Amino acid sequence: MDMNSFSPMMPTSPLSMINQVKFEDEPDLKDLFITVDEPESHVTTIETFITYRIITKTSRGEFDSSEFEVRRRYQDFLWLKGKLEEAHPTLIIPPLPEKFIVKGMVERFNDDFIETRRKALHKFLNRIADHPTLTFNEDFKVFLTAQAWELSSHKKQGPGLLSRMGQTVRAVALSMRGVKSRPEEFMEMNNFIEVFSQKINLIDKISQRIYKEEREYSDEMKEYGPIHVLWSASEEDLVDTLKGIASCIDKCCKATEKRMSGLSEALLPVVHEYVLYSEMLMGVMKRRDQIQAELDSKVEALTYKKADTDLLTEEIGKLEDKVECANNALKADWERWRHNMQNDIKSAFMDMAEENIHYYEQCLATWESFLASQTDLHMEETSEDKPESH
Repeated sequence: MDMNSFSPMMPTSPLSMINQVKFEDEPDLKDLFITVDEPESHVTTIETFITYRIITKTSRGEFDSSEFEVRRRYQDFLWLKGKLEEAHPTLIIPPLPEKFIVKGMVERFNDDFIETRRKALHKFLNRIADHPTLTFNEDFKVFLTAQAWELSSHKKQGPGLLSRMGQTVRAVALSMRGVKSRPEEFMEMNNFIEVFSQKINLIDKISQRIYKEEREYSDEMKEYGPIHVLWSASEEDLVDTLKGIASCIDKCCKATEKRMSGLSEALLPVVHEYVLYSEMLMGVMKRRDQIQAELDSKVEALTYKKADTDLLTEEIGKLEDKVECANNALKADWERWRHNMQNDIKSAFMDMAEENIHYYEQCLATWESFLASQTDLHMEETSEDKPESH
């Protein structure tokens, strides 16, 4: 996808897109299958929360069994995401759905909200499972296999509060300092992220508005059918015509509902996921810059001999390796992410285009059939009214 355009070259047909070579997702190579289902509400004196059943099936040797079943709540997913970011600061970790209420939802734990979150959590775990590096993370394995008390015990083994605070303070200080010379390829990457973020956020807003307007249109259209049926009761000569119109409106309403279902299930979640990805990418770039800023500060200290020269030289060597590893990890993950992003967004828009074409064809055929029947009826009535010729 070109950095300055959101209109990549499209395949000549949906089939040509589907037949493209898959990336690290061939079914015969997959050895980790995860399902998130059966949300369950829990009410305590302190809080109300939802847990989800997670079933894992695998053929990997490092797992003790071939199948596991655990229950996890949203906070557990947040913990996993944090551990992945901590262990792999410059890899692109899949985003989680927002913690707070989804825009447009009235109740936090209504069925639509829970189902939307379940699908997002399912995708989150499977994104990690399909990632060539994250899939082998030890905390990910614990998340999938440990019982609740084991997971709780494992969480306590992490760095203490003071240690985490110290890391955060240092990271903030380095981010305020900034980097002196970010490599050109990461400048281009950063520019891409900024443009991508603007465009995907705009598309998200437009998609949400379209869905809202479609919903209002559908609700209004549903009122027209019954009105025409009531009207037919007082128009003896137009009974068949008015009931025919009501039938057509009803069919179009059903087609509209189906199209809206496709919009809410196929397009909106994909677009919003990449809105969250754009925020994640900005965080990844900041973490990369922090690592480089730490190296720059040591090099500057060595230049001005602000500390022990031998110690600084040793630290600089380690930081150079760390920066190189971070850069290589991000570059490799960047290409993978862009490949997946292009396929996901392209597929979502093409599926939506096909839905729209089918919708308009269906509505057009409905009305054309009605008009044809009315034309035939009119011709029959006209021929009956003509005087017989002698």
